[in-house]
Amino acid sequence: MGMVQKIRSFTDLVAWKEAHNLAVSIYKVTDEFPDKEIYSLTDQMRRSATSIGSNIAEGFSRQSRKEKLQFYYTAKGSLTELQNHLLIARDVKYLGKDGFDVLAEQTVQVSKLLNGLIKSIKTSI
Repeated sequence: MGMVQKIRSFTDLVAWKEAHNLAVSIYKVTDEFPDKEIYSLTDQMRRSATSIGSNIAEGFSRQSRKEKLQFYYTAKGSLTELQNHLLIARDVKYLGKDGFDVLAEQTVQVSKLLNGLIKSIKTSI
């Protein structure tokens, strides 16, 4: 059995790592969107995707549980917003089924990790 790694930075959080990977994926896929979307869906997807990791990072730095939870819940809100944008991108044919499925699965994984992070804060003494 490996030793549990000490969490010293937000970059040590698995939830942040996966949120970061998701944001990078969103940047790559939106590079292929039509130019007419640069200030619309492309921008909205990139903002919501980067907001997830940013809020995890900011929540990590907060001292009180209440503040931490506030930022982690905001990250969940941004994640849900991104899930909605992905559905729109799929339905207007900017994303094919395979591309959508991969990104949708990434959002599910980030959601599970965020839920775990929130639960750990709620149950800590």
